[in-house]
Amino acid sequence: MEKEIAAYCSCKHAIGCANGSDAIVLALQAMGVGPGDEVIMPTYTFFATAGSVSRLGARPIMVDIDPATYNICPKSLEEAFGCCKKVKAIIPVHLFGQAADLDSVLAIAKNHKVAVIEDCAQAIGTEDHRGVRVGSRGDIGTYSFFPSKNLGGFGDGGIVATNNDELGACMKRLRNHGMEPKYFHKEIGMNSRLDALQAAVLSVKLRHLDAWGAARQKNAAWYDTFFKEAGATDSRTAVDAGGLALRYPALNKGRHIYNQYVVRVAGAIRDQVRDEMTKRKIGTEIYYPLSLHQQECYANLGYRVGVFPHAERAAKETIALPIFGELTPAQRTHVAQTLVEIVRKLS
Repeated sequence: MEKEIAAYCSCKHAIGCANGSDAIVLALQAMGVGPGDEVIMPTYTFFATAGSVSRLGARPIMVDIDPATYNICPKSLEEAFGCCKKVKAIIPVHLFGQAADLDSVLAIAKNHKVAVIEDCAQAIGTEDHRGVRVGSRGDIGTYSFFPSKNLGGFGDGGIVATNNDELGACMKRLRNHGMEPKYFHKEIGMNSRLDALQAAVLSVKLRHLDAWGAARQKNAAWYDTFFKEAGATDSRTAVDAGGLALRYPALNKGRHIYNQYVVRVAGAIRDQVRDEMTKRKIGTEIYYPLSLHQQECYANLGYRVGVFPHAERAAKETIALPIFGELTPAQRTHVAQTLVEIVRKLS
């Protein structure tokens, strides 16, 4: 399974581990991140990105996002280096299945001589504008096999991938208590082995991943067309800029695998929209209702409200729609028609 995933992700090495959070910890530890170090990441993402940094005693440094793609904002990233002098790594997150601006991130990292760990938890198979798989351009790529992911296990799991031989060998040791050979320990690692059952399931499911991804892309393209014809525009335009107060995802060049299909509505009605969708038996989710810099556990970092306006606004306006490949045309139509009807009613 590790060899198959490595080939799929265009990497020389892939090392299975217990979950996507451990994958980030393993990557950080392999890069030498520890107490007193700083690691930069977008504030609008799942908690594990920051929590993994904190587990090693390092300090997570938040930056804002591109409001169109929800990925890390290169300008905000560069600005962070003006006040942070102990940065050891950058973690760009390929959120919802669309590639972050790796050209800019890698250039900034090279200029400041720091590592790049790509958080690909939602993005296995995603490609950048060059057609290159994410996770293969930075020092290390981290992946999650939680069941909500496009490639999900029968339970939890994760993997780290790299083209660096030394990092690959290091992470292979670290996932098993730093052990090599058996009962001889080179460093202090963790118990984060991937169960053989999960590997067996993932190996079979991997053969179907591209077909499942194509089905998601087909559903996303259909949604895009429907919403556009209803008067909406994509997320490059603010939701209050006129027209139907609904924004479908902006699509950059590259391969978006649509782990989530996230739309935007006015923040004042977002929760009402979700409640109404629930009443119509349509499942939705909010990814994410509160950015990392506003989480209670990170109050000590001292970020004030308004410091990252794009992330804070996204947290109030976004809502994810059903996008799984098995959606029938009738279900898809029901979702889209219902959403447009509700937005028009509440706007």
